[in-house]
Amino acid sequence: MNSPSLRISRATTNDLPALRDLWTQARLLADDLEKRLTEFQVVRDGAGQFVGAIGVQFSPQNALLHNEGFTNLSLADDGRNLFWERLQILASNHGVFRVWTQERSPFWKQFGFRPADALVLARLPAEWRNEYDGAWLTFQLKNEDAITAALGTDFARFMESQRQETARVRESANTVRAIVTVVCFAIGILSFAAAIYLALHRAGSAR
Repeated sequence: MNSPSLRISRATTNDLPALRDLWTQARLLADDLEKRLTEFQVVRDGAGQFVGAIGVQFSPQNALLHNEGFTNLSLADDGRNLFWERLQILASNHGVFRVWTQERSPFWKQFGFRPADALVLARLPAEWRNEYDGAWLTFQLKNEDAITAALGTDFARFMESQRQETARVRESANTVRAIVTVVCFAIGILSFAAAIYLALHRAGSAR
């Protein structure tokens, strides 16, 4: 159960001193992580004191949990529960199918994260594969293949409807063009006939 006294929010510049201390103690590159401040979610206790933080980065249809840390380990799992609840909201907003992490707390495996095999690992965004070394854990929020297949079917239907609409428009345009051609031809014949009539009428009047 979550501790009712804990609360979570996006990190701000006011959190930087506490975050830098946390990163330094964990021997992380504080200067590099500071540039990614907006990726971090921060947990505080009822008194507003910093308890911990975790980074959440998004790539199309994927989310990455990174650089987790806590100053009070007794509150770590409660904090992780808050992180997970927040992540599901953020993931929904970003259209995320799958979550990745290299965090090694037993909490994440208990929550359903599993080691990524070669087939699943092929879905890992290239920028994360190049940046992080080590074994990956992953959690599927939505069935990627089923959704992709459904989207593909809908897209195919959309394209077919567009093709049919284009054909209808082309057919209508051809019909209109044919009508315009006939009308113009008829007007031309009438104009020619009128011109002959006037010429003959003038010739008769001249006699």
